Amino acid sequence: MKEIFTKQAPEAIGPYSQGIKVNNVFYSSGQIPLTTAGEIVSGGVEEQTHQVFQNLQAVLAEAGSSLNHVIKATVFIKDMDEFPVINEVYGSYFQEHQPARSCVEVARLPKDVKVEIEVIALLAS
Repeated sequence: MKEIFTKQAPEAIGPYSQGIKVNNVFYSSGQIPLTTAGEIVSGGVEEQTHQVFQNLQAVLAEAGSSLNHVIKATVFIKDMDEFPVINEVYGSYFQEHQPARSCVEVARLPKDVKVEIEVIALLAS
């Protein structure tokens, strides 16, 4: 087991790592729309979702993987009415490769952001 850390994504805001590699699988922590400086990205849910994907791409790269190797994604959203926008942005990152996915509306997310996404991915061979 190996903890993953990259300065290309925001540092964890609690006692956890950005992700963990176990054998040939990577498990990310939930990524929220923070910049590497730890600031919430400005804009609405569309901009926040793009930032989440930038963070996911950074931790996946550090682990030796990519969005093309994601096998499962879990999306947490604050307002299900914003699902169409989040889904459109999500689809722009997973066009041909479409991993399994769950999407859950939650009462509140860290730092009151609108979206959080975690992934499970195979490591690139």
